[in-house]
Parts: sequence; structure tokens; C-alpha cells
Amino acid sequence: MAEILEYKCPCCGGAIIFDSVSQQMKCPFCNTGFDVETLKAYDAELRDEQEQATRMNWSNQAGQPWNSEEAEGVSVYTCESCGGEIIADANTAATHCPFCDNPVIMTGRLSGALRPDYVIPFKLDKAAAKKAFLQHLKGKRLLPKIFKDQNHIDEIKGIYVPFWLFGCNVNANMHYRTTKLRSWSNRDYVYTETSHFLAKRAGTISFDRVPVDGSSKMPDDLMESIEPYNFSEAVDFQTAYLSGYFADKYDVTETESVQRANERIRRSTEEAFSATVQGFHSVSPQGGSIQLVSGQTNYALYPVWILNTTWNNQRYIFAMNGQTGKFVGNLPVDRKAYWRWFVILAVIFAALSYGLIWLFL
Repeated sequence: MAEILEYKCPCCGGAIIFDSVSQQMKCPFCNTGFDVETLKAYDAELRDEQEQATRMNWSNQAGQPWNSEEAEGVSVYTCESCGGEIIADANTAATHCPFCDNPVIMTGRLSGALRPDYVIPFKLDKAAAKKAFLQHLKGKRLLPKIFKDQNHIDEIKGIYVPFWLFGCNVNANMHYRTTKLRSWSNRDYVYTETSHFLAKRAGTISFDRVPVDGSSKMPDDLMESIEPYNFSEAVDFQTAYLSGYFADKYDVTETESVQRANERIRRSTEEAFSATVQGFHSVSPQGGSIQLVSGQTNYALYPVWILNTTWNNQRYIFAMNGQTGKFVGNLPVDRKAYWRWFVILAVIFAALSYGLIWLFL
């Protein structure tokens, strides 16, 4: 049986969770607060208790064993509060008991080589995520009315998403074709002179902690859309921060994430150097060299609120940065409303064009 970790309130025995508002561990039953640092010793004590605990082994002939394909990547945990069994896949690091809803942490998934270096704690709670979702719906003229009136949020989850953080120095030597225009006129003609130049830019730029999503469950474009995170608020990883939230360990390795990190760094380098070519009427990149050196990697957990909702038999996923509140997600389009607005705008444009024609006749 796999091991789990539950933080219990010393005052009332209830399960304590990390409270994003007070930035403390808090018991929802007696409202007692605990500083996260004080739980380090408590964490060790809980682990010792788990190692010393004994459980009854029952002989059971019912059912058939799982085959190797079914059992691969699945673990069974026993809830310390109610005794219920929790089935989780190979990448689940924190979840809730489906029977008593107590928060639990799968300690084996976060030990050894899988242990994160840093975690950015949640600063915004579930109420803030729901409020941001409703705000996201406002002002969307092409959003189906029934989606706003009858829509319900199927699920809101606070998830610590695994990220690989890449840092490196970049040596770049870039070339650009540029032009400058000069115009003048006389009584008969307008003249335009185009001058062509080759602009060169060379230098070194440094990147720190470029995040790449390490979970295959999370769409990369969705995770990049809720950036940036403020890493100055990151702390050394402690399991206490996961209590009350869901968490995944990475299933996309550091090596598998390198290509995406390189693409992000190269794209940012090109944009940074291109922005220095100013004072021209046109700028066209003509290649060059970009060399990445002195690379380093860290592993961290970042806070994300995930919202799922269903409309017209289609599932829509939204994400909110659990630290900054940045909210993203695609919405459905009412086709009837689209064509109605298209016709209205076309009529208005036609009327204005007709009026301008008569004005200048």
C-alpha cells in the first residue's frame, strides 16, 4: 500500500490546509493558524509515525488480479482519517479523499529525485477564481446568452503544476536589412528616395528561470498564457504548501523539455535584439547566430486554478494564475449573433460610404 501524508490540527484533530489568504497552515474546523516553518518538525514526526504504524492484513479471495497494463502507473492509498481507499495515477502528488474530502499528499511521489526545488504558494483562493471567470464572460457580445444564463462551472481545482525552470546565457550576432525613406515634391511630381542598410547587432543576454510545463495533462499554450510568475515570492519546497490542493509531479522530463525551452529562449532573443534596431522605416531579419551557453535547470511547482465547464456538449477549460490572477480561456461563439452583428456593421458601413460619396459630389 502506498504512503500518504495528512497534516492534523494539534488542537482538534481536523485536517489542516494551506490558506492562500493568510499564507499560513489553517484548520478549517477550529480556525487555528500555524506558521509553515513550524511544520517542518511536524512533517518529520508524521513520517516517523507512518513508518511505525501497523495495519491488519486481510485474506481475500474475491476478484481477480489486475493485469500488468491495467496496474501500470496506478497506486492505491489508504486515507488516515476515514480508512477509505484513494486510487491515483502515477503523477498525482496531492489530492483529496473522495469519501471524507480530507487533503492528502502522496509522499512517495515527491521524494528523492522527484522533489521540487521551489514552490510558489497560492495567493488567490477558489472564490477569486470563480469571480475572475464571471468577469471573463462580461462584455463578450458574441457569447451565447444561454451560456451565461444557464452555464455552471463543472469543476474548480487548485493545482500545483510542475515546471522545469531553464536559465542560460545567450551569445547572439544578428543581421537585419533596413530601409529609410525620404520624400519631396515639386509642382509636378512627388519623389521618394529609398536607402538600404545592413544593420548588425551583437551581444550577450541572460535568461533566468524560463518556465516549461512538465505535465502532459496541461496544454503548453494555456500554461504559457497565464505567465508571468513572480519568482521573488517562491520559497524552498515543503509538502505543507500542497495540503488542500491538487498537485502533479512531472511526466515530461527535463530532457524532453529542453527543445521547448530553447525555442522560447531563441524567440525572446530575436525579439530583444530586433527591438534595438530603430530609426528605420522597415526592418527585415536576415539571420545570424544564436548560441546558448552555461545552462542550468531547476524544478518547481507553480499555482494554477483550473476551471472546467460544459456547454452544447463541448468542454471548455480555463486557467488562472494562482499568484497574479491572470485569467485565460476560449469561449464559444453564437453564430446567429455573429451574422447579426456582421449585417448591422455592413449596413452602417454602406450608409456611411453612400453619405461620403454624396458629400463629395
